[in-house]
Amino acid sequence: MKAVIFNEYGGPEVLRCEERPRPSIKANEVLVEVRACALNHLDVWVRGGLPGIEIPLPHILGNDIAGVVREVGEVVDWVQTGDEVMLQPGVSCGHCRECLSGADNLCAEYDMLGYRRDGGYAELVAAPGVNVIPKPKNLSWAEAAALPLVTVTAWHMLVTRAGVQPGEDVLVHAAGSGVGSIGIQVAKLRGARVIATAGSDEKLAKARELGADEVVNYTRADWPKEVRRLTGKRGVDVVFEHTGAETWPGSLLSLAKNGRLVTCGATSGYDARTDIRQVFYRHLTLLGSFMGSKAELLDAMKFVERGAIRGVVDRVLPLAEARRAHELMEDRAQFGKLVLLP
Repeated sequence: MKAVIFNEYGGPEVLRCEERPRPSIKANEVLVEVRACALNHLDVWVRGGLPGIEIPLPHILGNDIAGVVREVGEVVDWVQTGDEVMLQPGVSCGHCRECLSGADNLCAEYDMLGYRRDGGYAELVAAPGVNVIPKPKNLSWAEAAALPLVTVTAWHMLVTRAGVQPGEDVLVHAAGSGVGSIGIQVAKLRGARVIATAGSDEKLAKARELGADEVVNYTRADWPKEVRRLTGKRGVDVVFEHTGAETWPGSLLSLAKNGRLVTCGATSGYDARTDIRQVFYRHLTLLGSFMGSKAELLDAMKFVERGAIRGVVDRVLPLAEARRAHELMEDRAQFGKLVLLP
C-alpha cells in the first residue's frame, strides 16, 4: 500500500510517500481502507520529535480517519465488511478502572492512532473494533475525517470540564484552528454567547459565519481589554484555551470573577506566565482537559447527524502532498482542517 512515512525526526521535508506492507489485524481489530485523513497539530509535534516519547520508526501519522471497512477480526461482530465508518482516535486498554468507568482518555495505556501506532496517512489502517463509529450519510469523506479528534476534545472541554451554561460568555481562541472551529459551535449549542479570536480579518469573518457573536484580533497587544469591553468590563465566564504561552496571560485577564479557564494544548509554547494573584483574588478555576471519552464523541455525533455541528474543511490535498499540508499548518494558513485523500 502507499503511505506517507518519516524515518527521522525533523521538518516537513522528512515526510516521504512510499510503498509499505499491508497492515495485519488482530482478532479485536478492523482493517479500514482510508478515504480521508485530516491533519492535527499533534502530527507536527510527533514528526518533530517529543521529549521522552519513543515513536517506532518508520512511522505513519494521522489521527483523524474516515473510510470503508475491508477486514474484520474474528471477535468483532458489530462491524461488517463494507461499512462506511469514522475512527475514534483514542486507543485504551479497555479493562482498567478508568476505562470501565467511562474515562478511557485517562487510561494509563492511552494512545492515539497516528501517535505511537500507525495512523491514517496511508491507503489502509488497522484499528481496534471498539473505535469504529458509523459515518453519517450526509457527510463527505473529508467532512467526516475533519471531526473526530477536535470534536471529542472540544466537547470534553466545554461540556464535561467547564460545564458551559446557557447565557454565559465564552472566549474561544484561534477560531481558524480545527478545535477552535468546533469550539465555537459547541459553545453556541450550549446557549453561550461566543467571543472568538483569530489573527486576521478574513479568519474573524469566517468565525462569525460559524456563529461567533463577537470577534477579536489577538495579534493586537490590547486584545484582553477588547474582550472586557465587549462584556461590559465584567470578563468572560469561560476561556477555551489551547494556544498556550502566547495568549495565556491575556486569557487570565479576560476572565470574570469565578471564571473558568479550560486548556487542552500549548501550540505557541508551554512555559506560560501565570500571575497567581489573579487566580486567588478573582476566584478563578484552571481546568486541564485531555482528549475525551469514546462515549462523549458518540454524544457529540448526535448533533453532527442533525447538522448542529459540522466539520470545517479548509482544503483537500492528495496524500502525496502531505509535506505541503504540514507547511500550511505550520504557517497557520488554514481555517479549519486540512485533509489528505489517499
